[in-house]
Amino acid sequence: MRMRQVFHEQGILFGYRHPQSSATACLLSLFQMTNETLNIWTHLLPFWFFMWRFVSTLRVTDVLNDSYSWPLLVYMGASCVYPLASSCAHTFSSMSRNARHICYFLDYGAVNLFSLGTSGAALVSSSLGLNHLHLPLGAGVTMRLWWASGRVTAMPVPLPGCLMSVL
Repeated sequence: MRMRQVFHEQGILFGYRHPQSSATACLLSLFQMTNETLNIWTHLLPFWFFMWRFVSTLRVTDVLNDSYSWPLLVYMGASCVYPLASSCAHTFSSMSRNARHICYFLDYGAVNLFSLGTSGAALVSSSLGLNHLHLPLGAGVTMRLWWASGRVTAMPVPLPGCLMSVL
C-alpha cells in the first residue's frame, strides 16, 4: 500500500496501518505487528505500572491532611498521563491526518506536563530555597512549548477555543 507522505516515517518501509482506520481497527492493531506496535506497548505498560503505584500511594496517604504528599501526587499523576497520552497518540494516529496531528499535539503536551510535574516535585524536595516564581515560570514555559509543538506538527485545524484560552 502506498502511504501518503504525512503518514510515512523515514526508515520505516512496511508495517503501516491503513491511513483511514476506524477507532476499532486502531484498537485491534494493538495485537497485530505494525510499525507502531512496540511504541504503543512500551508506553501502555508503563502507564499501568505508574497507575498501580499511584493508586497504591493514594490508599496509604492522607492526601487531604498531608500537604507534603501533594508534590509526589502531582509527579505521579503526570507520570500516568504522559505514557497514556503517548500510547493513545500512537494507537489512534492512523485514523486521519487531523487525528494524527491532534494526537501528537496532545502527546507533546503530556510530555511537557510531565516535565512541569517533575520540576515542581524537584523544587519542593530540594533545599535550594528557590523563589516562588519557579512554578509559574515553569507553567509558562510548558504552555509555550506545547503551543510550539502544535506549530511543529503543523496542525491543519485550529485548536478549540478552550485550549487557545489556556495557551
